[in-house]
Amino acid sequence: MTDSIPNIVDRTDAEAFLDDRIGQGMKPGLERIAGVLEFMGNPQTDYPVIHVAGTNGKTTVTRLVADILGAHGIRTGTFTSPHLHRLEERFSIDGTPLTAEAFTRAVSDIAWFVEEYERRTDSGITYFEVTAALAFSVFAEVALDVAIIEVGMGGRWDATNVVDSAVAVVTGIALDHVEYLGETLAEIAAEKAAIIGTGGIVVSGPLPPAAEGAVTARVDECTAKWYRSGDAFSVADETQAVGGWMVDIVGIYTDYTELYLPIHGRHQIDNLATAIATAEAFLERALDIDALRSALAATTHPGRIEAVHHRPLVIIDGAHNVQGVEGLAAALRDEFPETDWHVVAGMRGERSPGEILEPLAGLAGRLWATAPDDPDAIDASTVASSAGPVLGCETTVVESVPDAIAEAMSAAGAKGAVVVVGSLYVAGEARESLIGTGFHPSGVHVRIESEIDGDAGDDDNDDDGWIETEDAWAEADDAE
Repeated sequence: MTDSIPNIVDRTDAEAFLDDRIGQGMKPGLERIAGVLEFMGNPQTDYPVIHVAGTNGKTTVTRLVADILGAHGIRTGTFTSPHLHRLEERFSIDGTPLTAEAFTRAVSDIAWFVEEYERRTDSGITYFEVTAALAFSVFAEVALDVAIIEVGMGGRWDATNVVDSAVAVVTGIALDHVEYLGETLAEIAAEKAAIIGTGGIVVSGPLPPAAEGAVTARVDECTAKWYRSGDAFSVADETQAVGGWMVDIVGIYTDYTELYLPIHGRHQIDNLATAIATAEAFLERALDIDALRSALAATTHPGRIEAVHHRPLVIIDGAHNVQGVEGLAAALRDEFPETDWHVVAGMRGERSPGEILEPLAGLAGRLWATAPDDPDAIDASTVASSAGPVLGCETTVVESVPDAIAEAMSAAGAKGAVVVVGSLYVAGEARESLIGTGFHPSGVHVRIESEIDGDAGDDDNDDDGWIETEDAWAEADDAE
């Protein structure tokens, strides 16, 4: 490695720069991210931050908070992970992901700092650390009112835990990543609650009793102000509606009635209540009901209990742990009763496919075991041997996700149903094979053009498929 400026001229160069860090794996500790950010001038201190941790629901809450605040005229940036299709999805401003041009420019801006820090310290920066640094840098170039930052994993040693948050959020606690975070709910809760800062504000979604003690201890240690689900805010009423739910929420400052949330899954109502409370806590006031309804009307949730095809019905969900699959199973039972599901399942990492998919027992008519195109993927045959007996149904091994989807849809027939589950990587591949990689940019944000946005408004569709205007959107062909 030299002290020359890295030559990053296009998106391929930018993505390769990040991909070069994949081999660094996962390294505990904040010294590297703190060091490189200090080298960059600490861009993460240039704006308020809402910091979102939790086992499940982090991305949902992050996006909901961004849209709710955006509808109130608050300029937001969001950092989420992982992405379904493209790296740009991780970095959004005003509800719209970065363009390929802006992404390339942003990577070029930080590349020298990353490499120079690595050279001076003889310490490699991890992939996630670089993406976090990139997000902090991008947001510092925009006149943001707030950045909503999703924790990658855990909290205490996550690369995002270098921020001094205006509001810390814990969406919920369940067993996941036990090899890194601990084997009990209390241990995992302590890791996630470590994002709470001294004198800070905390919002928590529904927590299991075993997690309460660890969160309480952290709140007391930091003398933080705690808004907790069931106490400071709650779900007052819920009714299943076409394509979603009608909900009444008791907020921190006022009640919000007749809210339509257009996404599937009862658990998303709890995420909505948490998001509303988070927005209230940040603004320190009640929300405008019309702005709130406008934000929810624009809500989409790619890759999370998302209907992407009809005849046959195909549902894609990135659930990858027991709690996530329990939420999916409940949604399938409640919202699609008397349906015999063809389950397409693939996973990655060190997981037990049978244990994770067990909540689908009784729903699955046939299992199509597959594997994502990922070096950490679990072999499709292992998924089959582990999950097949648990689900108690006929099992077929299909090596690639697109082929598994095609075979499952053919077997299901026009009146049947297919559900894809097990990993966001599987969800991304399934989604791309059926509807492409397009997203609907949120239309509720106040748009303030800035240099980081590129030439927004000159051309509705740029060559990478991301939409630059808020008044109209269309799925563009992926040119790559």
